[in-house]
Amino acid sequence: MEIIGVIIAGIIIGLLGKFVAPGDKDNIPIWLTVLCGVGGVILGWFVYTAFGGNGSPGIDWTRWIVAILVAAVLVVIASTLTGRNTGGRKANTL
Repeated sequence: MEIIGVIIAGIIIGLLGKFVAPGDKDNIPIWLTVLCGVGGVILGWFVYTAFGGNGSPGIDWTRWIVAILVAAVLVVIASTLTGRNTGGRKANTL
């Protein structure tokens, strides 16, 4: 059941990360956005605990903000690596 929760959180966090990421990141496919979101949830948890996060009772907003920021970084990296990052530059046309 936890895997389904991570996937659902990954979808939401991935879309939020895509929204927060600078530039035009709408060119990466949705499956890659979800993958970045799942990675953001998992890596964000590790970053959060590495810096002393212990999970406050209730909704831990700091942990979710860290996950969104990590997902945004992953979206930027994925967009750059796939070559779909337009970055405001126009392609050369002949």
